[in-house]
Amino acid sequence: MDVATFLSSLLDALADRPFVQSVDLETEAIVVKGRVLLDQDRFLEVYFSEQTGTMAFALIEDDQQRIWGADYDDLRGWYVHPFRHPDQHEDVESMTIREVVERLAKMWNRLP
Repeated sequence: MDVATFLSSLLDALADRPFVQSVDLETEAIVVKGRVLLDQDRFLEVYFSEQTGTMAFALIEDDQQRIWGADYDDLRGWYVHPFRHPDQHEDVESMTIREVVERLAKMWNRLP
């Protein structure tokens, strides 16, 4: 996947989510990084490297604490940091960016 495809896929997946306030992403050649600002003073930290294919999505609360996440790298494949146990890794099947955002939306509905 290239940077343009990643950005397009992410923005498309976020477009209809009512808890998304704004998107602040930077592109540096082959890397995308930034934040998706969400309701309730939370944000989704996003990282993508075109060279390695690495993707990282971390839901952050209180401007510092990861409460959920989904990652991909070519060594471990896809895994999630489950809600309530974000320091753990659970292997999962391959996901599209839309599926990552769908998991975020399902988890969002469980948040206090």
